[in-house]
Amino acid sequence: MLKKKILIVGGSGFIGYHLAKKCLDHKWDVTSLSSRKPNKIRKLKKVNYRICDISKFKIIKKNIKGNYNYVVNLGGYVNHKNKIKTYQSHYLGCKNLCDFFLDKNIDKFIQVGSSIENGKQSSPQKETKKIEYTNIPSTYGQSKLKATNYLLKLFKQNKFPAIILRLYLAYGPRQDNNRFIPIIINSCLKNKKFDCSEGKQYRDFIYIDDVVSVIMKSLKSNIVGEIFNIGTGKPKQIKFIIKKIKKLINKGEPNYGKIKMRKDEIMKLYPNINKAKTKLNWKPKISFENGLKKTINYYHKLSHGKKS
Repeated sequence: MLKKKILIVGGSGFIGYHLAKKCLDHKWDVTSLSSRKPNKIRKLKKVNYRICDISKFKIIKKNIKGNYNYVVNLGGYVNHKNKIKTYQSHYLGCKNLCDFFLDKNIDKFIQVGSSIENGKQSSPQKETKKIEYTNIPSTYGQSKLKATNYLLKLFKQNKFPAIILRLYLAYGPRQDNNRFIPIIINSCLKNKKFDCSEGKQYRDFIYIDDVVSVIMKSLKSNIVGEIFNIGTGKPKQIKFIIKKIKKLINKGEPNYGKIKMRKDEIMKLYPNINKAKTKLNWKPKISFENGLKKTINYYHKLSHGKKS
């Protein structure tokens, strides 16, 4: 039986690392395509790492060699303040990848989108295709939505085997330190006083293993041309999360209300995940408490110089 071959665009990132690790466990041939090399904590020995700017079609043609069964697009510029690079990587990059693989007979193309694509509808949010760009408040969100619409067009016109996963907030070991949960964990581990908002807003956090499991299910399913919300459907209040982390670590001093919330802050943001449950036969399995414990354990070991 031939080895499955997967191209993970953004394979040097947080989700990319965990997905690549799972694919290696399945004995798949894994190639990562990223704008930079992976850092030490996210480098896997058996992954073929390639550097490529996906916003330039000629560079894609030069860098992608051979055939692949699967393509997962996690790529995109992470500093969303740079509007030009954000648009070029999150929309043009996706479009270039689709155009390149259109005649390559791949089994599945997974686009990891964003909850922001669901617009300003109230929670629990359902997947909707009829969102106006003007209802999306950022270049990042508009770029993601434009990429989704391009993929759906290719599916309709050319039967391009795409699935869009609209991800809410992922967390877990090896996430960048500038993200919400790692910031709180590291502050508490160092027994710091730290500023935060009042924490009245609700957000949906999903553990990384559950994110990887839905990507794997999507790759192996016969479903194409669909959008799926990916989260837990069980939002947690930010203040509850901070208190829970503080309690588990038994250190840290949060200073609530020091960071002012934006005037346009959405107070409740979480998905309806019934479509993913029904059509993909998937549901998240890791409880929030267990996910937090695993994540805290990782950062605790890291702070003591232990590899995990």
